[in-house]
Amino acid sequence: MMVTPPSGGDWYFDSGASSHMASDAGILSHSTPRSSSPSSIIVGNGSLVPVTSIGSTTLPGSFQLHNIIVSPGLIKNLISVRQFTTDNNCSVEFDPFGCSVKDLPSRSEIIRCNSSGPLYPLRFPPATSFVAGTPQSLWHRRLGHPGHEALAKLVPHLPSCTRDISPTVCHACQLGRHVCLPFPVSTSRATHNFDLIHCDLWTSPVASITGYKYYLAVLDDCSHYL
Repeated sequence: MMVTPPSGGDWYFDSGASSHMASDAGILSHSTPRSSSPSSIIVGNGSLVPVTSIGSTTLPGSFQLHNIIVSPGLIKNLISVRQFTTDNNCSVEFDPFGCSVKDLPSRSEIIRCNSSGPLYPLRFPPATSFVAGTPQSLWHRRLGHPGHEALAKLVPHLPSCTRDISPTVCHACQLGRHVCLPFPVSTSRATHNFDLIHCDLWTSPVASITGYKYYLAVLDDCSHYL
């Protein structure tokens, strides 16, 4: 007799599970009969639950679940936290009111799952929430920091991109596009030729036709002759 009946397609986070586990192969996108280990699942009291097949599926929000072990004896579909964070490059944070799935590089929240019971279920908002929840600034980072004009042309073709209400200047772009620090303002000027000469030695990443990689710029301060 089962205390709690199977919950259909609901998934629950389990930090103690070494693999994803499901009770029905019908909720998976792909499954194959078990042909190799594991042949059974060891539960908390040491009992063995037979495994019938192994599969995979894609959840809303493009979350991937690989190597899902299917066993009809389970009453809950379990998500291995370790495998989930590895496959989706994310983190899962738990608190007394639920859990949050966050993008690992940016630490931005992808989905928030509130919970009032003893478990942490993975519940998804309506599909439109995923489309409306991706700001233009995130796509700017995903696409390798393109300029505003280039990104504006791409926005209509990105399915989940929305324009930022108050766009901010990307800090990474400011640092990456700095050629050098600004020179201090100077009011001194030479009054005769060759009184003051400016020299700048440059290195080219590509050799010239004659095989040179360095060139020297010499500028006269008075005449500005190069």
